[in-house]
Amino acid sequence: MLCKVVFLLKEYEGIDWQTLLEDLETDLRRHNIDYAFKNIITNDPSNVKEDIRMEYVDSEQVLFVSDLSVKCRELSDKGYYVLPYRHAYNREEIFESNRYFYIAEQLEEMDYEALDMAYRRLAGMPWAIYTTNRCIIRETTMDDVDAFYQIYKEAVITEYMEDLYADRNEEIAYIQDYIKKVYHFYGYGIWTIEEKKSGLVIGRAGISWREGFDLPELGFVIGVPWQQKGYAYEVCTAILTYAKEELGMERVQALVMKGNEKSAGLCEKLGFVCEGEVCLEGIMYQRYVFLFTTKLTYDKVASVH
Repeated sequence: MLCKVVFLLKEYEGIDWQTLLEDLETDLRRHNIDYAFKNIITNDPSNVKEDIRMEYVDSEQVLFVSDLSVKCRELSDKGYYVLPYRHAYNREEIFESNRYFYIAEQLEEMDYEALDMAYRRLAGMPWAIYTTNRCIIRETTMDDVDAFYQIYKEAVITEYMEDLYADRNEEIAYIQDYIKKVYHFYGYGIWTIEEKKSGLVIGRAGISWREGFDLPELGFVIGVPWQQKGYAYEVCTAILTYAKEELGMERVQALVMKGNEKSAGLCEKLGFVCEGEVCLEGIMYQRYVFLFTTKLTYDKVASVH
């Protein structure tokens, strides 16, 4: 859990970092995040040898932000979570792309949420994507695997969708790879659905890309004990809202296997329109498309919040 953000920034003539970052500091304190700032006064970044004080020793709770590559490298080598900062005055700094997930720019326009998301990615913690009245939509973790096997053991679940790997270790390896190559690269994917009241994993849903198609695809599955209770509509509505507002998507498709009347009915309730059929590996699917440019449909989706 992020508890402190430490800014280690080089001093430049004409720049008052503390004033420039005043709004960010206020936002961090509003979220009970401790804030520390230190100017590094040097014209030679290679001479920066400042030790990290003991108050920063718990690397699991601190995010360091620095505009000096030597300081970023030093902190990273010690196991700290580091966010490099590139701006108009340090374009000569080289931040190794294979070392850092993100490099910040326009830090004065960032807020607590942006820094917390960067911290979570560095710390290997899942992003919380969206919260509905009854559910939390978040990135999947290894702790979800057992719940997935419980959900997918019901024959009705795998009647119209691909099953999990028979070998649990293969499924774990797949999810680990998915987290690195999908979440880390795209910032979205198929997420875990957690019921707020019980804390139980009740399904999966999200946005992904299917090879051979030019539209992102909505996918969803809700465990049998939670079906017929409006969870799928609630979650999918939130995901469509997120796809529009946060991901800037204009159209989303959903492929529904022929005979899957429940999923087809949900798509129609959400505002999808059937645009024909497609055949994939010998299986026929109905192709539904959702247009965010249709104001009436989108207003209906957004109104759930």
